Amino acid sequence: MAAVAQEAGGVAMMEASDEEEEEEVEDLRNSDVVTKYKAASDVANKTLQGLVGYAKAGMRVLDICIFGDQLITQQCGSMFKSKTIEKGVAFPTSVSVNDCVCHNSPLASETDVYVLKEGDVVKLDLGVHIDGYIAVTAHTFVIRADPSTPITGKAADVCKAAYLAAEAAVKLITPGAGNGPITEAIKKVADDFGVTPVQGVLMHQMKRFVIDGNNVVIGREEIEQKVDPFEFEDAQVYTVDVVMSTGEGKPIERDARTTVFKRAVEQKYMLKMKASRYVFSEVDKKFPTLPFTIRALDDERQARMGVVECLKHNLLHAYPVLFEKSGDLVAHFKFTVLLLPTGTVKITGLPVNVAEFATDKEPCAEIKEILSRSSKKKKRKKKNKKAGEAAAAPAGEAPKAMETD
Repeated sequence: MAAVAQEAGGVAMMEASDEEEEEEVEDLRNSDVVTKYKAASDVANKTLQGLVGYAKAGMRVLDICIFGDQLITQQCGSMFKSKTIEKGVAFPTSVSVNDCVCHNSPLASETDVYVLKEGDVVKLDLGVHIDGYIAVTAHTFVIRADPSTPITGKAADVCKAAYLAAEAAVKLITPGAGNGPITEAIKKVADDFGVTPVQGVLMHQMKRFVIDGNNVVIGREEIEQKVDPFEFEDAQVYTVDVVMSTGEGKPIERDARTTVFKRAVEQKYMLKMKASRYVFSEVDKKFPTLPFTIRALDDERQARMGVVECLKHNLLHAYPVLFEKSGDLVAHFKFTVLLLPTGTVKITGLPVNVAEFATDKEPCAEIKEILSRSSKKKKRKKKNKKAGEAAAAPAGEAPKAMETD
């Protein structure tokens, strides 16, 4: 009996070990996971590129949002065709213009949808996942009849500042480094360009099916808004998310309808209304962990009614449409970065030609130095074995094995 018990215990230990191993390979140490992140990033980047070409003067913001989500769905449909692999939109396409900060993804039923015009500062924001591995991105550009026309004035200052701050953040995300220097760098760039980081913007660690993990970098630290310090580690994935404003950077809600939500997985409540139960059931089935737009639900009218009770009982998190003061301009850049053995790799985001921003403002020497850093890890040179052993071994002790990359 004792032998049987020991054997059973051994089997249990092996099963537990297998489970731990299975959980462990969901990060970047598994090449298949890296492949899925990069596949998601390819879809995100191609969608972003397509939207920049599609978003011309005279286009409705609603049509651009619909087109973005369709592009994501179509591209994902041709990849990883196993029925067990979920894929698609990880954050619905949002198009926020000028003083609108974020999360603007209107519904088909709305009649007063904004139409783009020449000179608009347009922010595109979207996310893609393959098997729960998420790639998010955001890009800012200015509507111009002639794309070679330089961007000037406040638009040039705020766009260049947001882009350079985001690029500096990428350089500062390395294993062993802390989150604090990123917040400091964003402030330095903002000061150099005479703009302001927007309050409440957080950069999260991402994991499988988790778009907003616990490790957080804050874009603007204040007495009432701080985050816990932490250090970046190998095999982690992060969002770099920088939003700059020509105003005070204190966004507010206006009268725009909130259409983007996320299921609060830890909350439970027995809903009373039939419409609420129907909507919540659909959300549980289609979007159990990631953000979604009401537009993606089967019955928009019923969804608008049903989310009210869900919000009242904290079953959903809302992503409200936020605005700066009228006349201010906001720029937004967002990247996904992987901490791989070879170094930090930015996998989302479109190329930006900073020369198109006609501004006399420049980042300080400290930021320029950060931007000049390589994101790749340096390989250590292997020393001559005998010389290394002789130098490393104290008298009377055997030489220790050298560490190599």
